[in-house]
Amino acid sequence: MINNDLNLNLYRQTLVRNTRVQIPDFLQPEAAEALFQCLQNEIPWALAERSDGMSHTLDAARYAAMDAAEQQALLHKAYARAASEFQFSYDSYMILRAVKEGWTPNLLHAVLEFLNEPEFLQFARRISGEPGIRAVSAQATRYRPGQFLTRHQDEEVKEGRVCAYVINLSKDWQADWGGLLQFQGDADTVLDTFVPLWNSLSLFRVPQSHAVTLVAPWAPAPRLAITGWFMA
Repeated sequence: MINNDLNLNLYRQTLVRNTRVQIPDFLQPEAAEALFQCLQNEIPWALAERSDGMSHTLDAARYAAMDAAEQQALLHKAYARAASEFQFSYDSYMILRAVKEGWTPNLLHAVLEFLNEPEFLQFARRISGEPGIRAVSAQATRYRPGQFLTRHQDEEVKEGRVCAYVINLSKDWQADWGGLLQFQGDADTVLDTFVPLWNSLSLFRVPQSHAVTLVAPWAPAPRLAITGWFMA
C-alpha cells in the first residue's frame, strides 16, 4: 500500500530536525484512489462537535436526519465559543470502534488492520526513531465548509501517543480553501502550515500546538483524511 520509492532517511531527518514533516506520494496511486472513493461514497459519517462546550458525537443516523438549519445552528453555537475555548466541528468515522462493534465492513476496516501489521509498525518505528511503537489508531475525518478544529496539543499520556499522522485524501486541494494543518507557537505565532495535498502524509511529534483551519464556504469539496496516532 505504501509507495516503495519513499526516501525514508530524508523524511526521518526532517522529522527529527523540525518535529514535523509532510511526505508526498505516500501511498501507491491505486490505494489512494480506492480510499478516496471509499471516503467519498461509502462512509456513514457521524458528527464530532463541541457546540455546548462538551465533546459530543452525533451518530450517523441522527446526523443524517438533521436538516441544514439544525446543522448550521450547531456550527454557529461552536463559533460563538471558539474565540475563547477549544472547539471543533467535523465529520468522523471511528474505525477502531466500527471494527470492534461489527459495523458493516468497508475498506477502512482493512486499513486499520494494515496499520497494525508488523511491516507498518516497523515503518512507523523507523521513520519516527521510536522503537517502542506498539500500535496505530485510526479514524476517518471529513471537514465540510464551515467546519474546523481549534488549537490543541494531542497530549494523552495514558495512550502513549508519540506522533500524530494525517493521510490526506483530498484531490486538487487549494490553500485558500482552508482546512490547513497549522502549527502554532507559544505567542500564537504560526510556525508552519501544511496544505492537505493529495496522497500526502503529514506526520508530527506530540504534544505540540496545532489546528485545522476553517474550511472556506467556497470550498467545492470536503477535506478528506485518515488520521490518528503512533502509540508506544
